[in-house]
Amino acid sequence: MKRLCLAALALAAGCGPRPPAPPADPYVPPRHYVCGRTTGPITVDGKLDESAWAAAPWTDDFLDIEGAAKPTPRFRTRAKMLWDDHYFYIAAELEEPHVWATLTEHDSVIFHDNDFELFIDPDGDNHNYAEFEMNALNTGWDLRLPKPYRDGGEADNSWEIPGLKTAVYVDGTLNDPRDVDRGWSVEIALPWDVLGKLSDMPAPPHDGDQWRVNFSRVEWKVNTEGGKYVKVPDTPEDNWVWSPQGVVNMHWPERWGYVQFSTAAPGEAAFRPDPAGPAKHLLMRVYRAQHDFHDAHQRYAGTLAELGLAGMSDPTLAAPPALEADGDHFTATAEVRIPDGKSRKWAVREDSRLWPLD
Repeated sequence: MKRLCLAALALAAGCGPRPPAPPADPYVPPRHYVCGRTTGPITVDGKLDESAWAAAPWTDDFLDIEGAAKPTPRFRTRAKMLWDDHYFYIAAELEEPHVWATLTEHDSVIFHDNDFELFIDPDGDNHNYAEFEMNALNTGWDLRLPKPYRDGGEADNSWEIPGLKTAVYVDGTLNDPRDVDRGWSVEIALPWDVLGKLSDMPAPPHDGDQWRVNFSRVEWKVNTEGGKYVKVPDTPEDNWVWSPQGVVNMHWPERWGYVQFSTAAPGEAAFRPDPAGPAKHLLMRVYRAQHDFHDAHQRYAGTLAELGLAGMSDPTLAAPPALEADGDHFTATAEVRIPDGKSRKWAVREDSRLWPLD
């Protein structure tokens, strides 16, 4: 069994000690994308030359994993999405002057090469989510997390995606330093029957359903030695993502983007912002503060005042957040006003599960 949390891999894999919490900044909505139904057949060959892909908009260009305050990525990365009754389709275009890859064994630790990664949490509860990574040789690594590493989650590396289709197209020459390439593109077709088992969300989705999704690109600096690409010694990888995480860790699912599925053709439906977004942000602030408090006092706080969060609020809340703690457990709740004039309660607990109470 491959060890998934080797010390040398801890940063990229999100394993190891709990990372420092992002600053308690005002709520900034994650990036979003409206995924329309495909207007024609998709041949998964990596080339993105079907008319259906031409109709689908690109995502915003990827940023550094920590956000726009960090340097702009050296190479452009962007993605597209479509769906039909059988698959969730994802395509990405990765600008790259020197396309290389080495790993050929399925379920290798793919981010040892330059790679493209996707993360999917259908119901957005931070638990039971999927990760898939692939390199320019079309070697893949699929795994499932019952909960994030920070909460004691262990990756299920035996989890597979039956019926998965993937392909890579290299616009240049693979593993040949003698020329300059233009990049590589990927196509992925994820079967709904597998994704549907990650939550109680319908799969295929209903019109307007929103899933939490993010994409990441790992990029290593390389030199040429003996006609081969060699990583620059003692140089960390770059992590470029669609929706910024705020920390160098992809396993903070609450920071992932929103994908809204539409039965309309691409470009014909507007995104509907999540009315609970600000409340979820506040609840995750409580979660992080509780763990900092627990580290210092070996217990969870019983009030928001103990956490220094008394008076925290947002115009979208119907009532101030509430907190209950008992030994090594806590639950924080927030009641959210929703557009129909009613309200809905959300909760978070010590293992970061974030869910609606009604």
